[in-house]
Amino acid sequence: MLIIPIKEGENIDRALKRYKRKFDKTGRKYALQSRKQFNKPSVVRRAQIQKAQYIQGLRDAEDI
Repeated sequence: MLIIPIKEGENIDRALKRYKRKFDKTGRKYALQSRKQFNKPSVVRRAQIQKAQYIQGLRDAEDI
C-alpha cells in the first residue's frame, strides 16, 4: 500500500502527481500488463535489445 503524506495547504493535484509517480516506480502496472499475455523469451530479449539500441542512439546524438 502506498502512503503519500500530504502537507498542510498542499494542492491535491500535486499530491496526486506524487502518488502516480510513486506508483509507476513500483512496477505494478507493468507486471499486470505483462501477465495478460505470454511473450516468448526471444521476443522479450529482442525488445530489450531494441530499447538499448534506441537509448544508445539518443546518447550518441546528444554527444555530437
